[in-house]
Amino acid sequence: MDNNEEIPSMPATPGTPGAPLFGGLNNGNSNNHKHKKKSLLKSCKCFSVEEWSIEDGALPAVSCSLPLPPPPVSLARKVGAEFVGTFILMFAGTATAIVNQKTQGSETLIGCASSTGLAVMIVILATGHISGAHLNPAVTISFAALKHFPWKHVPVYIGAQVFASTCAAFALKGVFHPFMDGGVTVPSGGYGQAFALEFIIGFNLMFVVTAVATDTRAVGELAGIAVGATVMLNILIAGPVTGGSMNPVRTLGPAIAANNYKGIWIYLIAPILGALGGAGTYTAVKLPQEDDNAKARASISFRR
Repeated sequence: MDNNEEIPSMPATPGTPGAPLFGGLNNGNSNNHKHKKKSLLKSCKCFSVEEWSIEDGALPAVSCSLPLPPPPVSLARKVGAEFVGTFILMFAGTATAIVNQKTQGSETLIGCASSTGLAVMIVILATGHISGAHLNPAVTISFAALKHFPWKHVPVYIGAQVFASTCAAFALKGVFHPFMDGGVTVPSGGYGQAFALEFIIGFNLMFVVTAVATDTRAVGELAGIAVGATVMLNILIAGPVTGGSMNPVRTLGPAIAANNYKGIWIYLIAPILGALGGAGTYTAVKLPQEDDNAKARASISFRR
């Protein structure tokens, strides 16, 4: 193989599990080429000897093969996984808030934060390898704005998230009839304070998500734990004032079911602006890639 020959990346749709964020690999210096060859050798399964019998007098069969790329995931499967994941998250987070109000605060703020954080972690581990587990229009829009996710899939993902949130809210309305106001996130203080808090916790969330989902040097294996812990921390910070939404559909679904739209514009705008700021900030401060192959290994999904 020519030393300057480009090693093609696996063909896949950006934003899908196992897909590169960018179109392919760039030519680099000799050191980078050594890294590429080393990576290929590590993934190559050579000298696998099949079982053979001495009585047959046959020589062992030796084979050498590269691992096959993962099969592509259809958009329908991604959207289905996104719907189910968002439904689980919305049902768990909203139900905990309802039960907390119904039992005069027995769940406590820590319990509400833990419930939502655990739900995020579980859903990422369960569906991250299928849909990327965005679960949040602010996350989807931020990934698309940074060219880590195709814009043409944004409306479908957001539609699935909104529909899942609405279904979860009406399911809770039926289970906990009459619908408890504790499931709706509304500002308890001034609108300015609520907007600032939702912006900041949206920033925090997307900063961490961008790190674990797009940077190969972050601890991707712990992505679910990192994002779930961030969600828990954000609710502990902003829960008493805004409910700690950080997700437009966390507020929209329960608001529709309860017919309570107080300050809803805050929850539709501030988390998205904060997420865009968090994603852009991490992209600006992260270290440069050590080798060209790192770009091909990065993908928008919580799969590791």
